[in-house]
Amino acid sequence: MHSKKEKLAAFGKLLDIMDDLREKCPWDQKQTMESLSYLTVEETYELTDAISEGNLEEVKKEIGDLMLHMVFYSKIGSEKQAFDIADVLNGICEKLIYRHPHIYGDVTVSSEAEVKANWEALKLKEGKKSVLEGVPKSLPALVKAIRIQEKAKGVGFDWDKPEDVWSKVREELQEFEQAMQNQNTEEAENEFGDLLFSLINFARFKNIHPETALEKTNKKFIKRFQYIEKKANSQNKNIQDLTLAEMDVFWNEAKRQ
Repeated sequence: MHSKKEKLAAFGKLLDIMDDLREKCPWDQKQTMESLSYLTVEETYELTDAISEGNLEEVKKEIGDLMLHMVFYSKIGSEKQAFDIADVLNGICEKLIYRHPHIYGDVTVSSEAEVKANWEALKLKEGKKSVLEGVPKSLPALVKAIRIQEKAKGVGFDWDKPEDVWSKVREELQEFEQAMQNQNTEEAENEFGDLLFSLINFARFKNIHPETALEKTNKKFIKRFQYIEKKANSQNKNIQDLTLAEMDVFWNEAKRQ
């Protein structure tokens, strides 16, 4: 691993390259915070993919891409005379020191839960009106539900036992089934949302990350479905030419493999 001096030199090199690109490259000159924001989201998902696949070489590359974006935003900020990279780094350092009084102050904590509770309390002292303000509005609904529940837990608003949460899941399932029987589409949609929210809550109690669990199922489905496509191709057929019964046979073969 590199020394601290080498790490600082590498970061300085990136800053120098960013200055060159902004001055000399037509594409980089055209970029704005708005035009970069969509690309940043894409890069974040690519990093998430690399992490979920356990590919550390790709993780390294994707972190580099994201690091470039952070430097790019800071460069644009300096051009607007709003902030530069030093302001960004000093800002996060000051926030981390302030929000970790158990490290940099005289506060004592005995668990991760206490750390999170202190974190949320300090955020409210900073002027935030709600502990849920920190949940981005544009987050995908599944991830947003997880973050909402985690933040509510941080201030003590949570179930006592997983059994209680499971009872809530069963209650929501019954309400969803009733809405379906009533053929009320709007009510069914609302109850389905409640059911998903309660399932996410239960998963959290069992230390299962719903996003990770669902992505594993997605990948499993893709693998099995592509097996069906491959079997169809081996018979010189398109998948549309297979009957559902034939697809089921190949699906079960894929499961066994």
